[in-house]
Amino acid sequence: MLLGNGRRVLTMALFYPQQTCTFSVHHSNCIPILTHSLGSFHLVFNLSTGQTGGFNEAKRDEDLEFTQKHEPATIPRVSQLIIITKHSPWVTMVNNEQSGVTLGDVCAALWAQYSELYITDAEFATLPPRWQEQVKRAAQNAQSFNSWSLYYSPQTQQQKFRRTDWLRDKVFFDGLELDDDYAASRLGFKAPNVFTMSLCS
Repeated sequence: MLLGNGRRVLTMALFYPQQTCTFSVHHSNCIPILTHSLGSFHLVFNLSTGQTGGFNEAKRDEDLEFTQKHEPATIPRVSQLIIITKHSPWVTMVNNEQSGVTLGDVCAALWAQYSELYITDAEFATLPPRWQEQVKRAAQNAQSFNSWSLYYSPQTQQQKFRRTDWLRDKVFFDGLELDDDYAASRLGFKAPNVFTMSLCS
């Protein structure tokens, strides 16, 4: 299922952004669900399908419903989170001016960023040939699994790749962490509301 209120969530993609910014945000810590440090609930979130759930570390065979979507994503609350990852060139900005960014906002923004937007020709051209083939296979597998016809235009038969295809098999959320060195090398600045996302297969 998809989470978050679409009217409160804003996503923005920046392809290898080069900018310098300063923030006056107090240091924020992601709550344990987003860092996968909460034993009683390990978040399982598929960026390709938008499905969410979880499990208890002590009872891995029991699926749990993700009922914490309205909880704040950070302590203290912030109105904006910036999420980057070493697995893709895009930046996800999550905004909630009214009540602060929630867990549901984070999941909804990431799903929209990677599943509703497509890889441009210029972006695809930056990939090595082997990676391009892996992206194509990921798209074919996703199309076969979901039976989606929107991947192909009947007029041109030109294939379009979702951003989740860029991730290949690493489509599962694996936590957020503060990584100032990576943020500075990637964005040109570091800030207490910039988090790096890990992914797994």
